[in-house]
Amino acid sequence: MNIRLGAVVLCLLMPALALAGEYDLTVDRVEIDTGDFVKQGIGYNGKSPGPVLRFKEGETVRINVTNNLDEMTSIHWHGLILPYQQDGVPGISFPGIKPGETFTYEFPIQQAGTYWFHSHSGFQEPDGAYGAIVIEPEGREPFRYDREYVVQLTDKHPHSGDRIMRNLKMMPDYYNRKQQTVGEFFSDSSEQGFWNTVRDRLAWGDMRMMKADVEDLQGFTGLINGKGPEQNWTGLFDPGERIRLRFINSSAMTYFDVRIPGLDMTVVQADGNNVQPVTVDEFRIGVAETYDVIVRPRDEQAYTIFAESMGRSGYARATLAPEEGMEAAVPPLREPARLTMADMGNMHGMDHGNMDMGSSDDMAGMDHSSMAGMDHSGMSGMDHGSMMMDNQAQQDPFYARGSGLVPTAANGGKFLSYADLRAQNPLYDEREPTREIELRLTGNMERYSWSINGVKYEDADPIRLKYGERVRFKFVNETMMTHPMHLHGMWSILDVGAGQWNPIKHTINVNPGTTVYMETEVDEPGQWAFHCHLSYHAAAGMFRKVIVEGGPDSQQAKTEVMAEDGGEA
Repeated sequence: MNIRLGAVVLCLLMPALALAGEYDLTVDRVEIDTGDFVKQGIGYNGKSPGPVLRFKEGETVRINVTNNLDEMTSIHWHGLILPYQQDGVPGISFPGIKPGETFTYEFPIQQAGTYWFHSHSGFQEPDGAYGAIVIEPEGREPFRYDREYVVQLTDKHPHSGDRIMRNLKMMPDYYNRKQQTVGEFFSDSSEQGFWNTVRDRLAWGDMRMMKADVEDLQGFTGLINGKGPEQNWTGLFDPGERIRLRFINSSAMTYFDVRIPGLDMTVVQADGNNVQPVTVDEFRIGVAETYDVIVRPRDEQAYTIFAESMGRSGYARATLAPEEGMEAAVPPLREPARLTMADMGNMHGMDHGNMDMGSSDDMAGMDHSSMAGMDHSGMSGMDHGSMMMDNQAQQDPFYARGSGLVPTAANGGKFLSYADLRAQNPLYDEREPTREIELRLTGNMERYSWSINGVKYEDADPIRLKYGERVRFKFVNETMMTHPMHLHGMWSILDVGAGQWNPIKHTINVNPGTTVYMETEVDEPGQWAFHCHLSYHAAAGMFRKVIVEGGPDSQQAKTEVMAEDGGEA
């Protein structure tokens, strides 16, 4: 039986199954203390982050969510494969949870691994409404460990999400604290020549952009498990133990480069799915992604978990130690990254104040393959795996050639690339996609408007898929920002050139000036969200509804009824 058809049958039989787990969550106003500042926010069961929810593969869970706010709320179970009515996206999968009401989620657990949950209402997630999910597998893990810790990252800002969005709309670089200085101009002049530096500055000025536009949001405090750098969350170990660290990036906007000086990290899972182990010194975790790593500290000393923002504007820090109170040195922030023309797709003459470009038809004749000096159109047949046999010696194919964002490990060692990821066991049979859908990631920085194919969510038609088909999505990033694209309800098979061993993910990062491919087995009926997981990009329009047509009759009937009842967002 097809794995997803089996899931649908399980869903239809769900009322007859014995419930193995029932949980109660309240959505509350809470106080958040970062060590740098204290603010009012939103949390679960009286705190932010909320409790770690632990499920077991094969059980059916019931989660009672009581809304103690004076506004609507919701919870989305990020990365979980479940009936669409339980997905928790207001206006797409359900109406939302009214103030004072309790909504009961009920769904089967069909997977194992590390995931997370968060509000999908307004800016409640950046304001603190998030938590972790750990799912124990039915069988044995393919790797060994002695103890485990969740390491949940976020970027906590003193401003509320609503205020941040207003400020970004008023002035897109409102929170940019890493702008170029006069000193940097003279430094560049010394290295590149005065007139080359002047021409470079004028080119960026013509595009109404800055090399420092790596992060939209700076001025945050990085948290690990709700604790700021000075509060120093600590996980204990006995020397020689294998420790599983479940990294979750629950940030609103921040990518983190993660390292533990003095320890190798063996990556064993990406987005909840087991991968063939790869040992690295450092990895970049995009917003909404998860990575599970195994470390083995052999000495009786403390080690710093250091998560540095991609734009080097802040960091999160925690400690692994044999006993409470021990600390290790905290590394200094590295020099901030600077965008290059490669990240802008070499489109020197483009007015990025007008990047919306109208409808998708207006751009049909544009040769995207010229972007970043890279023939993206040929990447579908490119063997990414062979290109990255030594990814430190060669250009990482998931960054534009010459990009200022290409990461390097602080100690000169191995930095994880998407191209290193291989599925531990294929989830699907390999087959040719039935069709390809191109999604151009577009935006207008002056108005802080983000879109797909030049069309914002409120003006866009849904993406319609057929149950049972296999769709190849082509992401073309025409902006200078990174975009973590998240498809709800179905797995995303990231094309790294490994065929049936391509990794299975729920969130796929698309870097500036690049084209990335993923394939999806369309095996879950219903209505789903598909969006950039940067909170303020999704809110500004980089969002789509996906409707899966066909499938089991009862599920399709429910989809049609919801559409008739005003299920449109």
